[in-house]
Amino acid sequence: MDINNKAVIFHSGKEEYAIPVGHVISIEKPENITPIPQLPGYVLGLTKVRGELVPVIDFTNILYGRSESAADGKLIVLKSEVLSLGIVVHEAREILEIPQGALTQVGLIAYSRTKYFSGVINLENRLITMIDPDVLVESLEGIREIQDYMKDRQQEDKMETVQNPGK
Repeated sequence: MDINNKAVIFHSGKEEYAIPVGHVISIEKPENITPIPQLPGYVLGLTKVRGELVPVIDFTNILYGRSESAADGKLIVLKSEVLSLGIVVHEAREILEIPQGALTQVGLIAYSRTKYFSGVINLENRLITMIDPDVLVESLEGIREIQDYMKDRQQEDKMETVQNPGK
């Protein structure tokens, strides 16, 4: 099985979306998300996953401008070229091997609000929108500020570890 032909399928709102398996670090229960004031509305806060501090975003908020309860969903931890982040989704339920020829390009990619949609997986009884995590992260308003904040937090954590090595 080729990892390039696999995707994690998840729900947000009533739709199905996919992210290539190669970008997925883990799927977690969203816990201990610390809200951070002054960040964009789609940012739920920060959490630690496997010792790494990651920003957590509400994917439903990005798509539909409304939020779903993080407690009821799943946290998909992604790596992108820019940073690792967690996206809260309604449900992450399967890893799909994408059949040859099932992934097609969509004409809506040119639309500025959906440029992170890289294609549609066209199956017999379902359509699943494929997401490019690199383009998604780059398209988020305020991402530079979030990156700067993450760098500052990582520096603070390093300094605290040096000053308090027993913690």
